[in-house]
Amino acid sequence: MFPGLGGMGGRGGMSPKKMKGMLKSMGIDIDEMEGVKEVIIKTDDKDITIINPSVVIMDAQGVRTYQVSGDIKEKPHLVIPDTDIDLVAAQTGAEPEAAKAALVESKGDIAAAILKLIPGK
Repeated sequence: MFPGLGGMGGRGGMSPKKMKGMLKSMGIDIDEMEGVKEVIIKTDDKDITIINPSVVIMDAQGVRTYQVSGDIKEKPHLVIPDTDIDLVAAQTGAEPEAAKAALVESKGDIAAAILKLIPGK
């Protein structure tokens, strides 16, 4: 975004101190957050984790913008269909909430969920 500014990439260009001063004169403050271990973005269907992130905060006239870069790891959310919950509940006599919990614990494996809910197994 701004070549030559700290961890923001780019080769050559303006020194970070000079760039920061120029932006400050335009009413824009930029600071890098220290000690950030990870950033997690949660969406409807997955979680995106940014590991070892570089987080830069830009404040332009009271509006704060965060720029995050780093190593990305995506983890899809487990979706348990209602039909699977109904099947496990019907086969075990368990309440739907317990059937869903067993399915989540068994990562959607219907047979494993049924075995978890059958007494003595």
